[in-house]
Amino acid sequence: MATKSAPIVSLQPPKDISIDEIESELSQIWQSYSSDGDGAYPAATRAATFSLVVYEPEETQQLLAVLGFYTGPIDGIDGPRTSWALEAAQKTFKLPVTGKSNPETVARLREEVAKKRGQAVTLDINSPVIPQYAQDAGGAGVADAIAAANPCRILALCPMAGEDEGVTAQVSAYCPVQKQTGNSLICCEYITLRGTEAAIERIAGMLPALLIGDLPKFLWWKATPDLENSLFKRLSESCNSIIIDSSHFNDPAAELLQVQSLLESGIPISDLNWRRLAAWQELSAEAFDPPERRASIKEIDRVTLDYEKGNPTQPLMYLGWLASRLQWQPVSHQQEGGDYDIKRIQFMAADGRQIEAELAAIPTADSGDIPGDLIALRLTSTNMNADCCTVLCSETGGCMRMEAGGGAQSCRIQQVTPLFDQKAENLLGQQLQRWGRDRLYEESMAVTAAILKLAGG
Repeated sequence: MATKSAPIVSLQPPKDISIDEIESELSQIWQSYSSDGDGAYPAATRAATFSLVVYEPEETQQLLAVLGFYTGPIDGIDGPRTSWALEAAQKTFKLPVTGKSNPETVARLREEVAKKRGQAVTLDINSPVIPQYAQDAGGAGVADAIAAANPCRILALCPMAGEDEGVTAQVSAYCPVQKQTGNSLICCEYITLRGTEAAIERIAGMLPALLIGDLPKFLWWKATPDLENSLFKRLSESCNSIIIDSSHFNDPAAELLQVQSLLESGIPISDLNWRRLAAWQELSAEAFDPPERRASIKEIDRVTLDYEKGNPTQPLMYLGWLASRLQWQPVSHQQEGGDYDIKRIQFMAADGRQIEAELAAIPTADSGDIPGDLIALRLTSTNMNADCCTVLCSETGGCMRMEAGGGAQSCRIQQVTPLFDQKAENLLGQQLQRWGRDRLYEESMAVTAAILKLAGG
């Protein structure tokens, strides 16, 4: 007797096929689920909103998948499912359990993959420490987050180290239970291509054909964006928007300048790290909304920015945004270094006033998931009669440091509410709702690049 089945999550787990079988294999999946048959499962509809290409040079998720710890789609994001899989692998191999990728874990995963190369995976996938791709397995992953808003086709390009043995392909299909129309589920489909960087570049010519025609196309490039890279150049020409995350830049100054060169060449760039500044920008503007404070914004001539030590892209982009709005031109950049890696930038206002900004990298005992997050900022003036002192902070310690430096002026103090949607998987889902050029970002980046050029960046 037929019983009511659980909502479908996985129509097709990852299946190895040849490259020229990709479209036919996907078509067969949707033909199989095009009607409700005997009523045992609902009908399913394939992606019809946009295509997302993910260039994923970081191999942790791929290694976990090969070893059987991770059985969901290779989506290129260290979301909850990947974290859960990492914990399971770390427990299995007697490593410190952090749920995060680190050199020790990656080295051990590589070692285990090398042992199993050419052999069937022998890990018991029914073991409770081995995660299965199911709606309740370790929390929702990015596949669910994206598909819940818009079902799509995700093409993951995964360059691997080792000998060039060509490109291998996998297809899979997943449906979020909350995304359905009537009796039909609306589903995401995945194409995963693995091989050496050279092997993937050899098939670059066929990649645009794997994107859904006449629909928006996004490229999430998780390496240094560079037009000298032939694969990046080809894909950027095929996509409506290029998505990056500057919080993971290894050389922030050089890579931000590279981004600016792409913007100047007309390539539409969207930086997830820029979106993390939205709350800081909104509260900064809101501080000068009251009529009695509006004129005081022109009195600001001192800016102090504290951020978690490591990656200065957030404070640099915030400073670029502020200067572009207030029409400040950068005139000098000094690197003082020290424990706080102090950077001092001078600007010239349109009326000839000099503005000084200080960026301080604050060592933190427990850094967050996003490298270089803003901690606090202070906007003030050397004119003691100006009502412009504004302090924003994301934690109590940051507020105390900024208040202590406020001098005799009375400051407007606001705490930035911790935002839990700042991880890449959430910001990416939001970014996929829009495409095209962001003029505010481009104007701000132009000033940020000018600051970096003064430092010889």
